[in-house]
Amino acid sequence: MTRTITKIPEFTDPLGETLHLLRLTGTLYCRSELTAPWGVDLPSFDGCMMFHIVTAGHCWIEDKGEEPRLLQQGSLVLVPHGNGHCIRSGPEEDAVPLFDIPVEKVSDRYEIMRYGGAGESTHITCCVVRFDHVAGQKLISLLPKVLHINSWADDEDSWLHSTLRFIAREARDLRPGGETVITHLADILIIQAIRSWIDSAPEAERGWLAALRDAQVGRALAAIQREPEKGWTVALLAKEVGMSRSGFSARFTNLVGESAMRYLTHWRMQLARAQLKETSDTLAVLAERLGYQSEAAFCRAFKREFGVPPGSVRNIDTP
Repeated sequence: MTRTITKIPEFTDPLGETLHLLRLTGTLYCRSELTAPWGVDLPSFDGCMMFHIVTAGHCWIEDKGEEPRLLQQGSLVLVPHGNGHCIRSGPEEDAVPLFDIPVEKVSDRYEIMRYGGAGESTHITCCVVRFDHVAGQKLISLLPKVLHINSWADDEDSWLHSTLRFIAREARDLRPGGETVITHLADILIIQAIRSWIDSAPEAERGWLAALRDAQVGRALAAIQREPEKGWTVALLAKEVGMSRSGFSARFTNLVGESAMRYLTHWRMQLARAQLKETSDTLAVLAERLGYQSEAAFCRAFKREFGVPPGSVRNIDTP
């Protein structure tokens, strides 16, 4: 399989450009019809995000080592880093391992779970998704362990409330194309949840996220992300954003926490590692694609970054 690095459309908002890259790949979607008492223990899913949308009733979620949180109807909770957690009808209910509970397989990626006792009913749409682009993965890495949005159901007329109802209907009926509809709506909900966190979280006022929102440094970051293969220098990036070389260099390092050239190398190497795992492209092809003059220069940069040669991270089953 040959995958090129997709050119990113140019936005006037670098943070918006990064959010544009949050295109998730659905690994599994499950419509859960649960009746109290019940509890489900979800394992860790490395490299994935999990999220739950409560479409009827309520439940409790407990991330390992955290206090249980009540999720009311209309709640969306993201578990950005795929860490294991439990969802229960009550905070004290026992939880059964996820894969010990029988499910009805509707398709390779969609299933229905019916589980529990004879009590109150709760319906949840649960999803396990993956972000393929390096920019998406970097943004996700900055999110908290659990991101809970519980206010969307308050406004009956809001489009977010309508979207939740639409997902609930699609999950219930699963008409032709239902998986695609749910996937695209889930894209929107996740991006909106992340935007809400960025707007309110103190952590988003520092580092890479703050740099993305800076008028000059944000444009430089977007330029690197958009054209990682270009022969960028500090002088060229400074000219791109209309600053002096020294002023840009100092501002970039202050906001991002590393120099522009170090960031460029780091970004290229993250792209390289993803390409090595996902494609069978030769090292020479990857070197040229990422702006290196030779395969040897590329291999040296990769080993400096990760401590191992590039061939060592290639998946054995890569086609």
